Amino acid sequence: MIQISEKAKNVSASVTLEISALAKQMKADGKEVIGFTAGEPDFDTPEYVTQAAKDALDKGYTKYTPTAGIAELRNAVAKKFEKDNGLFYKPSQIVVTDGAKSALFHALYAVVSEGDEVIVPSPYWITYTEQIKLCGGVPVIVETSEKSGYKLLKSDFERAITAKTKCVIINSPCNPTGAVYSESELRDIAEVAEKHGLTIISDEIYEKLVFDGEKHVSVASLSDYAKENTVIINGVSKTYSMTGWRIGYLAAPENVAKAISSMQGHTTSNACTFAQYASVCALESEKGEDFIRYMVGEFDSRRNLLCDLLSETDGIKFLKPKGAFYVFADVSRFYGKSADGEKIEGSVGFAKALLKKGVAVIPGKAFGADNCVRL
Repeated sequence: MIQISEKAKNVSASVTLEISALAKQMKADGKEVIGFTAGEPDFDTPEYVTQAAKDALDKGYTKYTPTAGIAELRNAVAKKFEKDNGLFYKPSQIVVTDGAKSALFHALYAVVSEGDEVIVPSPYWITYTEQIKLCGGVPVIVETSEKSGYKLLKSDFERAITAKTKCVIINSPCNPTGAVYSESELRDIAEVAEKHGLTIISDEIYEKLVFDGEKHVSVASLSDYAKENTVIINGVSKTYSMTGWRIGYLAAPENVAKAISSMQGHTTSNACTFAQYASVCALESEKGEDFIRYMVGEFDSRRNLLCDLLSETDGIKFLKPKGAFYVFADVSRFYGKSADGEKIEGSVGFAKALLKKGVAVIPGKAFGADNCVRL
């Protein structure tokens, strides 16, 4: 029998798999399931983007590209950072990756050594902790609360820092809570990071999906230290409904970008060639702003409807999200009660009970918050 490595053994199985499998089986059996599980926009990729991909294929753009991405896309990403975030990066500081998840993994692998601690505010995206462990690091979970808007407080951040702390992960807008950090809150984080010489990994994949007049701020724009010690993770997946195209990108200090590009040369070689050309079009076309405006408007209408309905339901607490496309609802008042003769235990038990009624949600346990579910 092949022996599994210790690193692979340490990766936790997804707690969502069982729920997903049950939902699929119900659909296969002809039962209606209302799904609130998908972590992707349900809009078609804009036609002008798909046409650009077709044009790239017709032109024979199906071969390997430079490891860090085609020059056209790296230039487009650099221009995007200047226009949207007030950040000036050279194309050599941009690396195009196979989705933002790949950007995150390579960033962590570039900066985290064996035994280094990485601070992760909870609730958190499920992949953070597992990638940290794969890189030999130690995730240090810092609990946030509804009172703080599910955001990392300066005082809690400082208390979590030890001699082994290497970096902190910030996700704004946040999956799963929809929290959006203000400029002052991000300044606090940047100041603590500078005081202790920490690296910031800023996941900004949902930056365009903000509501109620909120403004996305990139932490790297707030100080010289933050710019020189932040790796920004982003991509086209959420902004242009291109999740399956697998195009992410990152911006980093030159030495980090170079290290990531070298690693990527031995892991994925390069992101999909024709998808890169389509992504140039997504970022540069004037049609992009119209698509984003339409999609955000639709998500806002759904957010308002869902929150109104949840507000009418006894026993459910939640904060109305300011960004992304999730509502993170506290359903712990139902724990210990019975549904169809079975006792509800934790968010997995609640999700199973709800699925029997034909509604699929993601247990909060997957995000480090077992009192909640994500819709």
